Amino acid sequence: MPAPPKTPTLAPSIIAADPGRFAACADEVLRAGPNWLHVDIMDGHFVPNITIGPDVVRALRPVVNEHDARLDVHLMIEEPQNYISDFADAGADTLTVHVEACPHLHRVAQQIRATGCDVGVAVNPATPLGYLDGILPFVDLTLVMSVNPGFSGQRFIPESTAKVQRLRRQLNALGSSAHLEIDGGVSPSNAMELIRAGADVLVAGSAVFGGDQSVAQNIEALRSALTLKV
Repeated sequence: MPAPPKTPTLAPSIIAADPGRFAACADEVLRAGPNWLHVDIMDGHFVPNITIGPDVVRALRPVVNEHDARLDVHLMIEEPQNYISDFADAGADTLTVHVEACPHLHRVAQQIRATGCDVGVAVNPATPLGYLDGILPFVDLTLVMSVNPGFSGQRFIPESTAKVQRLRRQLNALGSSAHLEIDGGVSPSNAMELIRAGADVLVAGSAVFGGDQSVAQNIEALRSALTLKV
């Protein structure tokens, strides 16, 4: 299998941080080295949890700017087309929507592109990759969910690794330079396996903001697992 087209990137998920200190936690994690910050938006309908909205994304933007980093916004919401402009205006660099929430996915992709944001499309664990066939040529990022979305700290679904491999083959066959991101249960124990499978962006929440070690120590553990600087 050809190597992933981009250097592996770590995208810490701020939703696993202390919600009363999002800006401070974002600053702490970006100081530790990553240059992406992943932000999960949940509405209590598409997934069984409610998180944050455009105002928090807007508050994070100056922190991300200070570190010359990227704001990776994942919309786990129903009817995301109604909120694209709100999150783009708030400062998102990438907007990722779910194929399951978008019956008119190509139109939503065009809507995202028109805001100047990069286009991302995600699939849930039980969603076949065939649902992405018609949209892959038009996206900048694909996201494989390796847990059922909604709550941080879930266990990785092992079958996700093979799904990443299949999606990497599809992207390679298209000659696509789109990122292949994986989100859910990523840790030092599986990070290298996922990169070898074809992912080039690893979203990590609990593995970064949880446990007894500091954020910097957790980032270093992920770097060590990859045996390269991410």
